[in-house]
Amino acid sequence: MKIHEYQGKEILRNFGVPVPRGLPAFTVQEAVEAAQKLGGPVWVVKAQIHAGGRGKGGGVKLARSIDEVKKLAGEILGMQLVTHQTGPEGQKVRRLLIEEGADIKKEYYVSAVTDRASQKVALMASSEGGMDIEEVAHATPEKIIKVFVDPATGLTDAQAKELTNGMTVPAGSTAQAVDVLKKLYKVYMETDASLVEINPLVLEGNGNIKALDAKFNFDPNALFRHPEIVAYRDLDEEDPAEIEASKFDLAYISLDGNIGCLVNGAGLAMATMDTIKLFGGEPANFLDVGGGATAEKVTEAFKIMLKNPAVKGILVNIFGGIMKCDTIADGIIVACKAVNLSVPLVVRMKGTNEDLGKKMLADSGLPIIAADTMAEAATKIVAAVSK
Repeated sequence: MKIHEYQGKEILRNFGVPVPRGLPAFTVQEAVEAAQKLGGPVWVVKAQIHAGGRGKGGGVKLARSIDEVKKLAGEILGMQLVTHQTGPEGQKVRRLLIEEGADIKKEYYVSAVTDRASQKVALMASSEGGMDIEEVAHATPEKIIKVFVDPATGLTDAQAKELTNGMTVPAGSTAQAVDVLKKLYKVYMETDASLVEINPLVLEGNGNIKALDAKFNFDPNALFRHPEIVAYRDLDEEDPAEIEASKFDLAYISLDGNIGCLVNGAGLAMATMDTIKLFGGEPANFLDVGGGATAEKVTEAFKIMLKNPAVKGILVNIFGGIMKCDTIADGIIVACKAVNLSVPLVVRMKGTNEDLGKKMLADSGLPIIAADTMAEAATKIVAAVSK
């Protein structure tokens, strides 16, 4: 789960990380009122979407008067903001953050993420913060400093100083920078985040350290512990099909192809998509019905897949373990009738009650194409959608 910058800054503020004063705005009038309330000669008008690169895309502008705040808010609200993370279709801007200006002397980059290889938390930092951190990581990786934190001991002062030294933070600001890094680690651990990124973390003219941006991703498996974070969820920023799928405990992700995939088990789902591509096709989605699929869940899965107009055929690939093949067969039959299926359907089943499941499909009278192996299933669905 992702949240907006202004929400991330609320969390950072609650943990004692210095952030600029700012207020969210959903209308031009609210933007003007926010600027008036903040006061000061300069304001930053920032588009709020779940994607980076907003500045380069024209979603972050500096205003030097209330009239300019009004003008810029009107231009940014409602725009289709295209960044390197949104794709060519962009994302509609529905929220703004109106923030006080900052006296920026130097920009840094800091982040926390779980490193699965070491089973520790990786804290990364760089003296080259700002919009082009991806280019820094690619062209000059030596400028990205990393320390690996054992969750049993936490971030030590020595590790924090190693990062601040690598960032070349001035001696007079090192103590505050160390404090910010330790609070960043605490935020990461206590909110069950999967990513916390501040880009840029800035050194102001007066020597203070401040977080000028905030990006958070959260582990969805831990959100039951954090209702206050769930309350930040913005459904306008999420794929409607994925939202609908979550209501039925279906793991669904939209893709760009034309072959719908319904599989039980995440690993098998990934292998199924790879096999489709191997035989010249393109999967339209990742969809894992899990081990407790019912006829209702399978029907909803079909409905969700078929809402995508690009889907020209469906491949069902089931390994019957806990999930029995006859249960899936029953769900497929019910789903086909419920949605009045009009695209080719290839079904491959293996495992528990395999013969019974295949017989149920064969006796259904539905135009289902049977396959015995993954290669055969992929070959048949690719051929069917190519006609």
